[in-house]
Amino acid sequence: MQKTIQKRKRSEPHTFEQRLEAHRLRLESELVQLPDGAKRKQLAARIAQLRTAAELNAMLSR
Repeated sequence: MQKTIQKRKRSEPHTFEQRLEAHRLRLESELVQLPDGAKRKQLAARIAQLRTAAELNAMLSR
């Protein structure tokens, strides 16, 4: 009996910028649901880091 290997279909590759944006949007939607506290501050800091990463990438890509 021979097994058939099926290849996974992959979606179109996403650019680094698209992945940063998608991750930031996910975190922002999570942020609005959190009450004030340490977890919310950590999430806000991570969002700021993602914005900075996107800005730096844009500057370096020119």
